[in-house]
Amino acid sequence: MGPEVLLSAMFLEDENYIDTLNIHTDCVVINQCDEEEEREIFRDTPKGRMRISYVMTRERGLSKSRNMAISKALGPVCILCDNDVEYVKDYDRIVNDAFTDHPDADVLVFFVKRPERNVPVFGSARKMGYLSVLKIFSPEVAFRKEKIKDLEFNELFGAGARFFMGEENLFLYECLKRHLKIIYIPEMIASVRQTQSTWFKGYDKEFFVSRGANYAAMSKRFSSLLIFQYAFRKRGLYKDNMTVREALREMFEGRRQYFAIAGERRKRSG
Repeated sequence: MGPEVLLSAMFLEDENYIDTLNIHTDCVVINQCDEEEEREIFRDTPKGRMRISYVMTRERGLSKSRNMAISKALGPVCILCDNDVEYVKDYDRIVNDAFTDHPDADVLVFFVKRPERNVPVFGSARKMGYLSVLKIFSPEVAFRKEKIKDLEFNELFGAGARFFMGEENLFLYECLKRHLKIIYIPEMIASVRQTQSTWFKGYDKEFFVSRGANYAAMSKRFSSLLIFQYAFRKRGLYKDNMTVREALREMFEGRRQYFAIAGERRKRSG
């Protein structure tokens, strides 16, 4: 049995879209659209019977989609998926072998080739910490479902949410806070198609506000330090759009907004 693929997408025609991604193991497809329907499909493949849980929902937001997919998953090992990745033909073997080789790992992070990253983050398998998980994006993340059953993606973050990025970093941060073991595996399981990003529109005000909020959600204590390090370490990327001072201003605005929202939620729940 291979990993169960959890695909988050929008406005798909039907479940057959998974064929364009080379998915051949059990999967959950969350299709955010204008309908509500859920069905289960079975296929016979050369590697055995494949189950597809296909869910159409009017809900919006990437993190909501991820949480819904996790709740529908039945397999012991799951891997996150976006609608623009194409898996290598033996991705199931790579993932299974890695979990077998690392029985103490709760979460494994693999390499997905994309325009901005053509080589793995690290050259060999290694344990990941709070700084290294900042380099990771969702389709690289696989996990033992039993180990993350009490965790959820923060629905304030991700495409379609109040702050449009960083949901996977927050998820991995929460894993680390709960003392789960995350290991990086420098093996390629997929590549990202050469298409325009649906969320990244450049280093504009919205980007930096979301980045600041993301750091605030990670750590109230260290959020200011994270903001300053990003502003200076990445200034070569955004220098044509804004100054370091402007980037800092917008990130601290995002930090302020997040703490205000979190405070209001605490008042309501209290």
